[in-house]
Amino acid sequence: MSVSPARRAAYEVLLRVFEQDAYADRAFRSAAEDLDERERAFAQRLAYGSVQRVRTLDHAIETLGRRPVRKLDAPVRAALRLGTYQLGYTDTAPHAAVNESVELVRRAGLERAVPFTNAVMRRLSDGIRPLLDSLPDGPLKESYPDWIHDVFVRVLGEEGALALMRAMNEPLETVVRLVRGEPPAGAEATDVPGAYRVARVDEVLVAEGRTWPQSRGSQLAGLCVGSRDGDHVLDLCAAPGGKTGQLRGEVTAVEIDPARARELRENLAAMGRDDVAVVEADGTDLPPELNGFDHALVDAPCSGLGVLAQRPDLRWRATPLPELQLALIRSAAGRVRRGGSIVYSVCTPNPDECEAIVEASGLRVLPLGQTWPAFAHPSRPEFLLTLPHVHGTTGFFVARLAVD
Repeated sequence: MSVSPARRAAYEVLLRVFEQDAYADRAFRSAAEDLDERERAFAQRLAYGSVQRVRTLDHAIETLGRRPVRKLDAPVRAALRLGTYQLGYTDTAPHAAVNESVELVRRAGLERAVPFTNAVMRRLSDGIRPLLDSLPDGPLKESYPDWIHDVFVRVLGEEGALALMRAMNEPLETVVRLVRGEPPAGAEATDVPGAYRVARVDEVLVAEGRTWPQSRGSQLAGLCVGSRDGDHVLDLCAAPGGKTGQLRGEVTAVEIDPARARELRENLAAMGRDDVAVVEADGTDLPPELNGFDHALVDAPCSGLGVLAQRPDLRWRATPLPELQLALIRSAAGRVRRGGSIVYSVCTPNPDECEAIVEASGLRVLPLGQTWPAFAHPSRPEFLLTLPHVHGTTGFFVARLAVD
């Protein structure tokens, strides 16, 4: 029996993510490079869905298969996860999910494990839907680490946390920023100026520098900087450059990683922003000549809990970074002139990386909620907080701070 190219690609992604600690998007690009558009879409759904749902999948495999997942051979583990996802979350014919999972194990050279795989997949075929339906609402059913669920509950309460987890298990809207020219054909204007909702990203328009793929939440953070022509602007954590390209004035973009700095230059060139000066440096230890800025954008590294829909493996590797975030704000504050401002943004709702960092900085808050009432933080309206289940976009916390 053959294995469909889409399932084979998804299987390879599962192996690389969970056995080799690869990033899902990079593993998928490699695994799917020879697939046509239809196969690629199906493979991505299977791969990303299986990675996202792995906690629930493993629970089902262990409950119905009566064997600890950690004790299985890696190819068996990946094949069972892929097959279980198809049975539980897609309309794939059960016999196809069962037979191709068995064939993946056989092709891995584990003939001795074929009878076990077949038996477990048949039990799952009969029992997966009732098992999933019986799970109580919460992090096991929605497949999140307990600590992430707890963070969401702190911010939104139990009902809000559940709605947010569900929203980030589904694809969000596709949005581009209009860089120049007319909006793409069929594009829908949104409540964020310059942001257009599209059916898909037109790579030709991106290559021509007319549009840039960027969520409404991300674009909102760039707009809050409010820089104008003639201003001196510091972008402290600039790669990959979406927000950098939004900034007006004389922009200096800082990136510590050489490979990401190269990507930043390429992306800015594609957007027609050859006027941006890219500096390879540590944002917490800037060269002395970088000083006297009117505005700074600190789009800091973070746990990424607001972009879990786009990055399926991130929930299993996310780490809060409060020490780095505070160090970056303080570094920026030392390089912005008195009377200037800093926009601090992170793609997470985690209060330990949001409000707590602003308060620890000691900088005065410039309220944003009145300017952008639709995105005002639900309990701290001086800040902005976009939420996938409320706004349909990535989750971003945004604060604007005064340097007095």
